[in-house]
Amino acid sequence: MNFNLSPELLEMKKSIRDFVDNTVDPLADQIEKENKIPEHIMKMSREIGLFGLSIPDEYGGLGIDMVGKCAIYEEIGRTHNGYTTVIGAHTGIGSVGIVEMGTEEQKRNYLPGMAAGDLIGSFALTEPSAGSNAVALKTTAVRKGDKYIINGSKHYITNGPIADVFTVMAATDRTKGAKGITSFIVERNFKGLVIGKTEEKMGLRGSYSSEVFFEDCEVPIENVLGEVGLGYVNALKILANGRAGLAARNLGSCQKLFELSVKYAHEREQFGKPIFEQQIIQHYLADMALDIESLRSMTYRVAWMVDQKMNVIKEAAMAKLFGSEVYNRIADKAVQIHGGLGYIKEYPIERYYRDARIATIYEGTSEIQKNIIAGQIHKEYLKTAQTVNV
Repeated sequence: MNFNLSPELLEMKKSIRDFVDNTVDPLADQIEKENKIPEHIMKMSREIGLFGLSIPDEYGGLGIDMVGKCAIYEEIGRTHNGYTTVIGAHTGIGSVGIVEMGTEEQKRNYLPGMAAGDLIGSFALTEPSAGSNAVALKTTAVRKGDKYIINGSKHYITNGPIADVFTVMAATDRTKGAKGITSFIVERNFKGLVIGKTEEKMGLRGSYSSEVFFEDCEVPIENVLGEVGLGYVNALKILANGRAGLAARNLGSCQKLFELSVKYAHEREQFGKPIFEQQIIQHYLADMALDIESLRSMTYRVAWMVDQKMNVIKEAAMAKLFGSEVYNRIADKAVQIHGGLGYIKEYPIERYYRDARIATIYEGTSEIQKNIIAGQIHKEYLKTAQTVNV
């Protein structure tokens, strides 16, 4: 495995770090108060190519591999998680499906605009009665001539209020369960698509999620993404790819919290000496460093596996699970190290603590990741047992 970055990617990583630290981060309090990413930040993000992270260069994207993409995600993760989520949802589950499974016509139609940030992507799977149990979709798609008519609703859809292109999962044959789900590319201006209320969340200010309704929504047959009946498989592939990126974003947030905690531990004095000299603080920081390096190794290993076209369902679930749990542990320790300062809104620790909580829920809860891991272990055992018996 080779995680070394090319000189070009190292330079890009450095420029993104400068942009995040010097342009985005100083506006974190403003984003938090206004619940909005400043337009000039979005404009600059488009100009430096952040919206094209997942898109091949022939369609206007950056054309970088998964290891390189995770290196950029790690830098983006250092700043306000609302901004990170807007970019991550678009470049991850919002566009990966079209990149990986789209027809050439679909790629030509959508990817250049998505790479430029002129079209924002979103992924619409979750429903009120079908979150972790994605097979229980109630949204239906019925073919009528050269169109599919979609009816149903989705909720907790990240980027919903600002998205232009949705990857939507709907049941085309409910009698077939998982094999009766199909994925579609649905444009915001298609007749029958209605954006519902924007949800108020604990954290991720500036990142909008909403309900999305389909009321006899007309979708051209050429907007079927992949094969009819393979939507559930498509969803698993999209989510597996996205989970590696999410782990990298969590890694960046963890690194930032660690740096803030080390700095504070050396500057804050109690009983006549820096609190860093207290063994318990040293142990907190040692635990944080261990978690971060373990997460970094796991994240880039999964990214490398993606680049090698390997099956990463189990490993991506592990990275997502471990990354979200580590983020929450480190945020908790950061609050404890900072004491009262870590609990007030004037300092960023409190914000990271709130933002970390969603990491164990969205794009598959921690419990679902464990189910996925266990399921893959079972499949591996059966395969091995069958080979031995033969």
